[in-house]
Amino acid sequence: MNWFVEVLKKYAVFSGRARRKEYWMFALFAAIIYVVLAAIGFTVLDSLVPALVFYVAILLPALGVTVRRLHDTGRTGWWILIGVIPLVGEIVMLVFLCGDSEAGDNQYGPNPKAIPAHA
Repeated sequence: MNWFVEVLKKYAVFSGRARRKEYWMFALFAAIIYVVLAAIGFTVLDSLVPALVFYVAILLPALGVTVRRLHDTGRTGWWILIGVIPLVGEIVMLVFLCGDSEAGDNQYGPNPKAIPAHA
């Protein structure tokens, strides 16, 4: 759960770099929490309001970690807009987000792999 909290601490930080693990662990925890809230909301309240509130609350952190992940691969954060293109854009973003970090320092900062990872 530490990865999720670390991204939330950088609520609207769009500078720097984010490792693959940071991005994907955040995405995993966010998806699990969203599904649980949707299930609870639908069964108890007959509404998806709790899940939608959660979605809106994590929108900026999700955009921030995605931009930082793109920076880690050596791409500008504006590449996030390619995801708007149906199917092709989503596939391209998936490839970018799954790619390895750019070795060494780049224009967005030092390589986060050089910094010891959190447990």
